[in-house]
Amino acid sequence: MLEPQKTLDTYYLEARRDLLEVAALLDRYDRSVEKQGQKAEDESRLNSLLEAMSLLSGGDHPKANRTEQLLNHFAKVS
Repeated sequence: MLEPQKTLDTYYLEARRDLLEVAALLDRYDRSVEKQGQKAEDESRLNSLLEAMSLLSGGDHPKANRTEQLLNHFAKVS
């Protein structure tokens, strides 16, 4: 297991890239809604992503198990 600082140093850029991808998806969706003048018929996938981000932002302790929480969340909405 890596030391805490080494963990951040090793995975930060990859995680930042992934978060930017999610932000870009949300921006593309918003622009599409604006252009088309209507939302998607089924926004369950959008809501699922927003709920997942909420799960990620909580639990500031080692036993938060964010990965397990996300796996369970996505299993429920699939």
